[in-house]
Amino acid sequence: MEATGTDEVDKLKTKFISAWNNMKYSWVLKTKTYFSRNSPVLLLGKCYHFKYEDENKMLPARSGCTIEDHVIAGNVEEFRKDFISRVWLTYREEFPQIEGSALTTDCGWGCTLRTGQMLLAQGLILHFLGRAWTWPDALNIENSDSESWTSHTVKKFTASFEASLSGERELKTPTISLKETIGKYSDDHEKRNEIYHRKIISWFGDSPLAFFGLHQLIEYGKKSGKKAGDWYGPAVVAHILRKAVEEARHPDLQGITIYVAQDCTVYNSDVIDKQSASMTSDNADDKAVIILVPVRLGGERTNTDYLEFVKGILSLEYCVGIIGGKPKQSYYFAGFQDDSLIYMDPHYCQSFVDVSIKDFPLEMLKISSKEKYPLFTFVNGHSRDYDFTSTTTNEEDLFSEDEKKRLKRFSTEEFVLL
Repeated sequence: MEATGTDEVDKLKTKFISAWNNMKYSWVLKTKTYFSRNSPVLLLGKCYHFKYEDENKMLPARSGCTIEDHVIAGNVEEFRKDFISRVWLTYREEFPQIEGSALTTDCGWGCTLRTGQMLLAQGLILHFLGRAWTWPDALNIENSDSESWTSHTVKKFTASFEASLSGERELKTPTISLKETIGKYSDDHEKRNEIYHRKIISWFGDSPLAFFGLHQLIEYGKKSGKKAGDWYGPAVVAHILRKAVEEARHPDLQGITIYVAQDCTVYNSDVIDKQSASMTSDNADDKAVIILVPVRLGGERTNTDYLEFVKGILSLEYCVGIIGGKPKQSYYFAGFQDDSLIYMDPHYCQSFVDVSIKDFPLEMLKISSKEKYPLFTFVNGHSRDYDFTSTTTNEEDLFSEDEKKRLKRFSTEEFVLL
């Protein structure tokens, strides 16, 4: 009876903390973002320059855009449409209870998992829809004023605490091939993209059955000693995402794989082998490898010597973004202007979205000096070709013993970026 009483106290404590975090992260301090008309803006490999009105006019080399083949001399609205089209995943409340805990929210601890989801979501959108795609309804989202945020937050505090006492809601996510689903829309390009877009987002739903949802990611995290309520570092999240993609049982995901660099080194032959091993089709369009490289950019604070390198990564056409930031506070970095980075913040609590229902709302999912040494390197051959005992892996388990040791070390390195 004593143990049972202690468990009840712990559960009540967890629910109270969750309710408090729900209220705390529901408040949004709205600030204006200022851009210069004299400097280009890079967003995940696309370059915008607000100074020019003609959207078809190529920018001169002196503009600062480093990817001339992908330059868009667009106006502010074109940039906004592109930015809003990115998938914005934040803290959520009132979702089905996480197994083995009393948690129905990830407020206060799930930010790195959320930024990791955004990273993967961008990779999937890039693969299935292409970098030129933008959400047709992106500019139709209405902004709420500060007063509505305030009243909404006060109401949510009571509702969230009551919801935390309710039982788990059961969701069903059917596994249907996108290619089969869109077959009858083959001549309607926009309808095809809409189906792909919604299906990709549904894979990240806060449901125990969603392939890349919070519930599944936490299950994989348990193998590395993490549990719901813990803070996850970027390096651990990289391996969790790798495992989630490997285990995803969906026909359209069979040709996609994730490679996590070891000790800041990408072995080219290992990447090729990983891609080949995941293939169930000879169609090159089905193949994709997402390369994740966990690195540290300094000690107590980020070393500014790496800023140009970070900007170079964000300028690449096939970049899926960067996650990380302050200790125990992760952001999703997607672009920059001059020396200021553009990011998406997961530290905002929104209500649970049931992605299993038809036409679920998409609005709640949108929103230096040159380095002297490389952050990471590409090397020909396999990792086993180099006499590093730490590179041995066992694909049968979630993490090998060496991976577990590295993950344990990474868990204390709170400044790691991905």
